[in-house]
Order: sequence, then structure tokens, then C-alpha cells
Amino acid sequence: MKFTRRDVIRTTAGAAAGALGSRFVGSPAFAQEGLKYKPEDGAKLRLLRWSPFVQGDEDQWLKNTKRFTEVTGVEVRVDKESWEDIRPKAAVAANVGSGPDVMFVWFDDPHQYPDKLLDVTELGNYLGKKYGGWYDGPKQYAAHEGKFIGLPLATIGNAIVYRESWVKEAGFAEFPKDTAGFLELCKALKAKGHPAGFTHGHGVGDGNNYAHWLLWSHGGQMVDEKGKVTINRPETLKAIQYAQELYKTFIPGTESWLDVNNNRAFLAGEVSVIANGISVYNTAKVNKDKDPKLTEIAKDMRTTNLPIGPVGKSVELFQVTTAVIFNYTPYPNAAKAYLQFMFEDPQMSDWITSSACYCCQTLKAFANNPVWKADPNNAAYAKASETLRPNGYAGPLGYASAATMADYVLVDMFAKAVTGQATPQEAMEEAEKRANRYYRV
Repeated sequence: MKFTRRDVIRTTAGAAAGALGSRFVGSPAFAQEGLKYKPEDGAKLRLLRWSPFVQGDEDQWLKNTKRFTEVTGVEVRVDKESWEDIRPKAAVAANVGSGPDVMFVWFDDPHQYPDKLLDVTELGNYLGKKYGGWYDGPKQYAAHEGKFIGLPLATIGNAIVYRESWVKEAGFAEFPKDTAGFLELCKALKAKGHPAGFTHGHGVGDGNNYAHWLLWSHGGQMVDEKGKVTINRPETLKAIQYAQELYKTFIPGTESWLDVNNNRAFLAGEVSVIANGISVYNTAKVNKDKDPKLTEIAKDMRTTNLPIGPVGKSVELFQVTTAVIFNYTPYPNAAKAYLQFMFEDPQMSDWITSSACYCCQTLKAFANNPVWKADPNNAAYAKASETLRPNGYAGPLGYASAATMADYVLVDMFAKAVTGQATPQEAMEEAEKRANRYYRV
């Protein structure tokens, strides 16, 4: 059975949502006391968000939006774009000064146009105080010069997803916890006809997550604490050499993969191990009645965190999405009221539950959502907001880190080296040159 993008994203957590429900003791659907925003007369809003990989996420967001309209009378139009199209759409809206009022953007994109975004510090502080504080990683993406220029909405966790029976067939009783053992496993899997598949293409999530893990796990970094480009180092060379060996165990074509491709390949039985959000597992469970093979795949799937490299500790990048309000909106109060409503309990609790562990909470009070313990495969994603390392490491987040990521400097460095388009040294030097266009220290 072949999967289209529509098949992949049409997963749902309806059963889980119904079974688990909301178990939080918090505010009612809308704040009865404390911070309140009165929407402007005749206010109408437009939200642009990324296309979901878990249908329950979108379904619940629309339900919550409908509740908001019922309470306030403010109509909200919700549009969506592919993950890869969100970044350029947001940049155009910021530069032109027109477009959606509210938008879900990626990583440190808000730092590319902070002066184009509405200051939501009052709301950010209110929510943080009420719901146990923000996790530091997501907050860094939404904060600029001590102010909230957006609200950290969710962290999309990333983890190893693999076929347990194939790992055992390759001679491994358990999944290796270090990069050396991981390479040996992938070699053995390839020899058994079960190649691995990790994204070397411009996947907003999967491509960036994989490339940063390769670099950081070997002790490399794009910049130092002062923002000086330090990519051309022995640690980076070791990371590239490791990536070259791992690439030999891959299914052909991963250098052109986007965020949907590894999902498709895994569900088609073409690859044995990928790094992905929990969406691929949910897809297998939900669509098993359409294809008996998916029943077997779902039962055989396991998740774990990415292996630890020579650096000696877990260092992973997870994609963070931030809800921003453009300052050109004619309805700033309505937009802030909308985000406040969506972040309040029970709306946020219901959304996390319906997202089936795909969207990890950014406010600490929501960490006890029962969905995280509903399935053993959920555990690898439960602490994504708590453990993530921002992409600007080891320097500060800002325009330079955002632009370097948007330009896929690190992703391209690995892709060119593993495919033989450049030697490891040439790839490092090119990455260094490209990064220096943005970092000027």
C-alpha cells in the first residue's frame, strides 16, 4: 500500500482523547479573573499554521477555536501550509506588512523579524506564572531582548523509531545506546536487506534534527559562546566521517527527503530505522484496518532516544513552534485574547491529549497529562521541551542563528560530504563561509 502525504497526516488520537480526557485542575475555558483582553469591535482573525502530521492536533485546535468564537464572537479563519512553506510565508508577511494575523513559525524564525511582531510579554508572563513556568528551551525561541515576541506553542519531539524484530534479526538483543553500536547495527540491518533512512534533505524538522545531532554528538558546534563561527574543527570532521559511514547503510535518495519521506518509507516497509516524531507510529495504528501489513508494523515498532556520541551525553535538537502575532494586525487585542484562550486549561490540555504525544507542552503545569504514560512508545517524546538544545548552540539565538538554519548551512554540509559532492574539509570550509555571512563577530 502506498501512502500519500494526505494518508500520513490523517492520523488521529480521538480514541485516546475520549479515554483519557482532561485531568487538570485549572482555569475554566476562559479566564474569569486576572488578565483579560477585550477584542476590538468587528474583529476577525486569520491564523496560518503548519499542516498536521497527527489529525487529532488539527481537529482539536479547530474545536478549541470554535469555543473561542462562541465565547467572544470573534471569527477565526484557520489556514495551513506545508512545513517547508511556513518559513518563507512568514518572512514575506513580516516584510510586506500584510497577511495572517497569527502564525505558527519554526525554531528561531521570530528572531529574523522581531520588530515586526507584537510584544506579548504581559501575556507570556501571565501564562508562565499561572501554569508553572515555561521550559527554558522553548522560551528562548520566543524571547528577544527580555521580551516575549511570541508564545512557545509546542515542541515536536524527535526520536529513533525502529522495527524491533528486524533489530533482533540483525543480531542485537536491544537497541544500541551509543553511536558506535548504532553504526554497527545499521550495517547489520543493511546486510539483512533492511536499510536505515535519515533525512539529508531540507526537511524543516527531520533534516535539521539529524544534522544537529550528528554535529553535537561528536562535540562540534556551529559557533562558540560569543557567536564566532567554529564549524571548521576536528570534532566536525569526525562527525562528517561518521555520517559518511552511516550513509552507506541508508536507502538511496535520502539527500532529497523532506519531512514526510521517512514516514512513507518506514510505513511501506522499505527502511528499518528512522528519526521521527510519534506521528509515524500513530499513522500505523490508525490505518491498520486499511492494510493488514500495518497491524504487523504497529506491533513491531519501538521508539528510543538518539544514541549518545563521543561527547558523552544526550544532545538533541527538537523543532519548536511559536505562535506569533504580526504587529500589522488591526485586531491586536482579539489576537492576544485568542492565544490566551488557546493556552488556558482545558483547551491546552485537550489539545495535548488529542495530539497524541506529537505536541509536547511548553508550560510545565501540563507535563502530567496522562497521555504521556498511555503507551510505552510515548516515553521517548515526553520530555522534549525539557531536554532540547537550541539550534544556536553554543551562542545566543538571534538573527544570525535563525538565518543560518533557514539557509540549511549545517544540513547541506553533511549532505554534500556524504554524497561525494565535496570532501569533508571542503564541506566544512563552505559551511564556515556561509555561516560567516550571518555571524559577524
